[in-house]
Amino acid sequence: MARYRGPVEKIERRLGVCLNLKGERRLAGKSALEKRPYAPGQHGQRRSKISEYGLQLREKQKAKYMYGVSEKQFRNTFAEAHRIEGNTGENLIKLLEQRLDNVVYRMGFATTRKFARQLVTHGHILVDGRSVNVPSFRVKAGQKVEIIEKSKNNPQIVRAIDLTKQTGMVEWVDVDQDKKYGIFTRLPQRSEIVVPVEERLIVELYSK
Repeated sequence: MARYRGPVEKIERRLGVCLNLKGERRLAGKSALEKRPYAPGQHGQRRSKISEYGLQLREKQKAKYMYGVSEKQFRNTFAEAHRIEGNTGENLIKLLEQRLDNVVYRMGFATTRKFARQLVTHGHILVDGRSVNVPSFRVKAGQKVEIIEKSKNNPQIVRAIDLTKQTGMVEWVDVDQDKKYGIFTRLPQRSEIVVPVEERLIVELYSK
């Protein structure tokens, strides 16, 4: 399935959780989910019992939409997480966190992962001084991620940095917001990654 390009707030309402798909509206406390905390459509306020499969599928959809990956990318990432020694679910989340578009988002250079992905694909990002335009590029501990010189005064990037200053940075990135670069200092522990996903259910889904 191709990457979803429709109304993102409908996705959050359908899944019943904030996935940080809207940037400024979320930071301003104006998200549609807060105003209408129920599924979209005329039957959205009805309560319905979800099957075990439905719960597992919903967790996969949360992770997929939140990190902005296609079905094929997500399945491949899961397969890689399964091959790595350790807990498959935790490995999955850690691998998704290492994506370059996610790291750009975590460093506060973008208010959403979608905008971060655009920055990467349009050539605004350097990794260790080299241009990288692949959002799925796996950032390693110690690598430097920065905005290219001619884009450092880009109004959207400057605006994003101003807005994300309020929320603070995650502990596994060290960012110089004035010079617009950051270091991916280490791989995060799963307990440090605050995402509304129960990866255990995703593992159960793919184990069938």
